[in-house]
Amino acid sequence: MSKHRIGIDLGGTKIEIAVLAPDGNEVLRRRVPTPKAYPDALAAIAGLVTDAEATLGVTATVGIGIPGVISPATGLVKNANSIALNGHRFDLDIAEALRREVRVENDANCFALSEAVDGAGAGHGVVFGVILGTGCGGGIVINGQVHRGPHRIAAEWGHNPLPWQTPEEYPGNLCWCGLRGCLETYVAGPSLARDCDGPEARDASAFPARAAAGDERARAALERHADRLARGLAQVINLLDPDAIVLGGGLSNMAHLYVELPRLLPRHVFSDTITTPIVKNKHGDSSGVRGAAWLWPAT
Repeated sequence: MSKHRIGIDLGGTKIEIAVLAPDGNEVLRRRVPTPKAYPDALAAIAGLVTDAEATLGVTATVGIGIPGVISPATGLVKNANSIALNGHRFDLDIAEALRREVRVENDANCFALSEAVDGAGAGHGVVFGVILGTGCGGGIVINGQVHRGPHRIAAEWGHNPLPWQTPEEYPGNLCWCGLRGCLETYVAGPSLARDCDGPEARDASAFPARAAAGDERARAALERHADRLARGLAQVINLLDPDAIVLGGGLSNMAHLYVELPRLLPRHVFSDTITTPIVKNKHGDSSGVRGAAWLWPAT
């Protein structure tokens, strides 16, 4: 086996593969639509790996990021919003298909690892990675190693209640997990969109431009969102006190967050000073697949 590393990001709509050379540079990238059926997804991943290795003339290590985790109790996938994965022994099935050991990790952990290794969090001991997209995910990397916890739920901050709720916010929105008030229902992209434009809205990407053009409703929604996000991150800082927080996902492109969050955090952080850098990711949409490759460190 060569020192090349393959990373795969298994998403709800696409499967992406990237191959890193021994020096960490990307030498190949491809993507295909995600099949709906579980066996077809396994076959698609195996096909991507086989074709990539044939193209490059190498046999590589394989790491895969999934939108869930392998339960230590059952060995089966749990908590995946791509529900076709839940209840399957994905790590063993894909290892059997590829005839080698495969390392499988939560996709938010892969994002955090990518940014901690050679991204916006490089050089920091403890990095908290945040994904603000269709959901609200998180990952913790300590000295270059993913922190998972015995139940594999470390950094699931999106399923804690929105802290310091106002009377208007209580008892909270209903979350897909079955509980009310989860942070995800306030700070994820669709949540921000609904807060501004009503229950059918899903896309908040135009809100900063709308606010800059004088749309008061968009401006107010962004203000509420930044305040709620700051409360959630303050809780993370009070518990973990990371050296850096890296934002990813579609909402990480909203430039005002990097101004507003440092201004809002001191209201809730239990410290006389708050200097935690909150930075935009370096690798963008590539971070998840790069982090999956980095599950096999350079040797």
